[in-house]
Amino acid sequence: MAMVALRRFATLLISPNPTIALRSSEEPVSSGVRCISTQVVRNRMKSVKNIQKITKAMKMVAASKLRAIQTRAENSRGLWQPFTALLGDTPSVDVKKNVIVTISADKGLCGGINSTSVKISRAVHKFNSGPDKENKYVILGEKGKAQLVRDSKKGIELVVTELQKNPLNYTQVSVIADDILKNVEFDALRIVFNKFQSVVSFLPTVSTVLSPEVVEREAESGGKLGDLDLYEVEGAETKSEVLQNLTEFQFSCVMFNAVLENATSEQGARMSAMDSSSRNAGDMLDRLTLTYNRTRQASITTELIEIISGASALEG
Repeated sequence: MAMVALRRFATLLISPNPTIALRSSEEPVSSGVRCISTQVVRNRMKSVKNIQKITKAMKMVAASKLRAIQTRAENSRGLWQPFTALLGDTPSVDVKKNVIVTISADKGLCGGINSTSVKISRAVHKFNSGPDKENKYVILGEKGKAQLVRDSKKGIELVVTELQKNPLNYTQVSVIADDILKNVEFDALRIVFNKFQSVVSFLPTVSTVLSPEVVEREAESGGKLGDLDLYEVEGAETKSEVLQNLTEFQFSCVMFNAVLENATSEQGARMSAMDSSSRNAGDMLDRLTLTYNRTRQASITTELIEIISGASALEG
């Protein structure tokens, strides 16, 4: 019976009757409104799928870079450890001129690693502030510059960007370290970076490198560096010259390790962030698929109800 009514209704749709013609002209409007809702959901699903492909690819690239740089970062730890045993790492030494070397990334999409470096740098700046003290920033990385320039533009002494454009090596970092030593006056260099622990965790770290004058003063005053006088200096160099060379080499080694540690932490954080993004995109895609199916089913059901109701009305 229903099929007979449906055939009769389809025949009447092409009738020259004005009432039926008006009904047929109104039908595409309501159908078009329903199609728009499903089309919007379909476009959204397509966008989420494309984003998921990008995040998965970025995760794979970060994982590849992480494996390559992690070994170099672990090997570089042996460079600065002898200097720590000899000269120590004394962040509590009170000096007048502090230079905070903030190491960050040039690119984003790596979690809160850059914000952490900036936050620790600001805390070190606040801790070492005083009426007779001077604090300056040396920034490595575009993201650290973008954040610190907002409130500390006058205190930024030097900015180095695109550090990881080429593979990191000691020569490249030592040139930057030499540039800092020549152009920036300091009593203590506070190097802020993120030390790599695992793919999902990193430790904000501050390493301190003192100037030769401060090292000699601390050694003479019998402070934490008092054991330095137990060593004998051979050759024609004076103690001050030896300390100058040691300080320069210590700073370049600490910088090299800090840059590699931060780069490793960056790739680990990016890998973790892209993995979370891919999973979130999958969850969103599941919800959109459910919404699309419900919308499509509701549209089909509404059309069937309209057809049957029209057929019933014509029969009556």
